Amino acid sequence: MFSVKSLLISGILLVPLGLSGCGGITDDLAPSGEDKRPDVEVGTIGTQVGQQSPDWSLFDTLGTSRGLYAELDIPRDGVVLYFNMWCPICDSHASHMRVNVIPNFPDVSFFLVDYVTGSISASRDAQLANGYGDIETLVDAVQEVFDLYGASMGTTVVIGNDRIVRMNEDYKDGVKLTETLQALP
Repeated sequence: MFSVKSLLISGILLVPLGLSGCGGITDDLAPSGEDKRPDVEVGTIGTQVGQQSPDWSLFDTLGTSRGLYAELDIPRDGVVLYFNMWCPICDSHASHMRVNVIPNFPDVSFFLVDYVTGSISASRDAQLANGYGDIETLVDAVQEVFDLYGASMGTTVVIGNDRIVRMNEDYKDGVKLTETLQALP
């Protein structure tokens, strides 16, 4: 029979072996912080920072069609999309935005983008059950906009009123989002 000590020693010896077999995973243990996305040509249409965002349209949880360009045609400084899946991390980010960011930018439209529930009614139920009836929520039932921006859980996208993508990255602590919004023309 194996002793606890022998199992512990075996486990300690197997961890480096396991990591070495993961083909470069050890690089993730000490990330460089370097942005390795390709440079974009300013003025082109796309979803990376510096590009003009393509137009898109989604329904909100009340069944109203909402388009990016139509939203920007209303006098506002920009649009913020937060890709949300109603998990505790998303709740933490959305709560932080609600308290610390949204009140400081009344001329910016903030949208949670629900890309997981799959229907307007299910998304509305999730929105209300999670306490976000006061933040407009868009329903990306087939992950069209999610895929367009190369999003993942917590991706935050800022599009200025000039239709230029100003930010497209994961939400961290709201500092980058606030700085980006303050710099909008």
